[in-house]
Amino acid sequence: MGAPLPQIGQQGRNTLELLWARTRQQGDMPGFAKAISAILGAMRGEDDQAFNMTQTVLSDPVLTQKVLRLANSGMYSAFGQSVNTVTKAVLVLGIDAIGHLALGLKLIEELSQATPDSLSAHIEMEKAVLAGMVAQQLATSAASQNAEQAVVCSMLHTLGRMMVTFYMTDFWARLQAHGGPGNENAAAPEILGLSLEEIGYATAAHWGLPPHLISGMRPMEAAAAGAEISRADWMAGLCTMAARCADSLWHDDAAGALAVRELIERYADMLGVAPDSMAEAIERAKAMAATDLSIAPLSKPAERRAQALASTRLRAEGNRLLTSGLADMREALASASPGQMVSMALETLYQGFDFSRAVAFAHNHKEHNYAARISLGQGIKDLQPLMAFADHYEPNVFHAALNSDRVIFIENARDPKFAAKLPAWWKATLSDARSFVILPLSSNGQPTGFIYGDWDDSFPPIQLSQTEFGLINDIRALLVKAVDLRRQRAIVANKIA
Repeated sequence: MGAPLPQIGQQGRNTLELLWARTRQQGDMPGFAKAISAILGAMRGEDDQAFNMTQTVLSDPVLTQKVLRLANSGMYSAFGQSVNTVTKAVLVLGIDAIGHLALGLKLIEELSQATPDSLSAHIEMEKAVLAGMVAQQLATSAASQNAEQAVVCSMLHTLGRMMVTFYMTDFWARLQAHGGPGNENAAAPEILGLSLEEIGYATAAHWGLPPHLISGMRPMEAAAAGAEISRADWMAGLCTMAARCADSLWHDDAAGALAVRELIERYADMLGVAPDSMAEAIERAKAMAATDLSIAPLSKPAERRAQALASTRLRAEGNRLLTSGLADMREALASASPGQMVSMALETLYQGFDFSRAVAFAHNHKEHNYAARISLGQGIKDLQPLMAFADHYEPNVFHAALNSDRVIFIENARDPKFAAKLPAWWKATLSDARSFVILPLSSNGQPTGFIYGDWDDSFPPIQLSQTEFGLINDIRALLVKAVDLRRQRAIVANKIA
């Protein structure tokens, strides 16, 4: 399938020559082209494609991390397994999928490094990323085997706009002055000698992208109901819709929502996906975009910055409370009982980490179980009698913490892949927690209990810092010391008696 490039006149050729010159000056496009050639070579190679693809991705540390992050993202959660190596990513997702992912990620990486001061360029880049998210979710809903190809083609759909905003900002300003913002393409033939789509095709061909990807970049209007369409036209239609959805979703306003509904009605029959399923797929993409994008109004950047600042202030205040509570515990160590020390620790951790709930569990040797003894948090008292479990080993996260005597932090307790590691008693009492931490306590090498704390959805997503882990372990050390002191006093008392 040939590239959809019409005959280009002299003005258009001059524009392309200027574009290639600027990409060489401003970005590492020769290196980028080499990376694309390596990825495409690994995709079509005859000798051990899986090994070649793995080696190609691993040769670029930044690309490696991005591929692994995407392979473990919500896009691919249906695979139900953690992907920790590129080799496994290739095995799980397939050579073509990883190749297409790598191409898309490399494109965005290259463009994002080229002209970081251009707001227009960043907007086009994030719209391209959003288009890829929409395409992936739509293709998955359609049970397409080419979801990753759809991601790349959708991101490439506005490649011409991206190239002009990144490398020809002076011409972009002229296009906007002539046609008005949003109508740059109408002015392109007069000012550039070719359309923005044609610049995209020419760029893709210049990089040596295969014809099936360039074909997927074509604007494709929705076919009439019941009309037969080729696989190539289906892909171009999906990518056209994804790119237009991204443009409409960008501002997260009522006009954009109406435009998306109209796109769904127009393309549902052509793509063979029920309108309700398409709407759900786009909502999933929106949720991902709200987390991954940075300047799109959809991602509420001002609100996220405010939340981040508030969270930072909260964490700083929390660490101050932890440090103060730790000092109180050290002062009380000589006179307080182990039970009183645990109570102080629980209160300190509850306040310092702003836990939704905090519970102290004690090991009962006679009854061979662990049971909740002290609890803090709304509604937790009523649940306390239900929080008990046998001390014989079971393959779950609580026994893992007790056996290893190491603090365990669970960032996403709702991950379906993690469900098997959560015991029935936790699911019956504490399952509305999003994240939690377990502080095992031991004495003389034997578990004596543990402290549990969690956060529900009212708290922003959290990652514990090294400073906070250090404070937790300092509190644990004081509690162990309190138990050891009690044992030593008991030994002395028995000798005296």
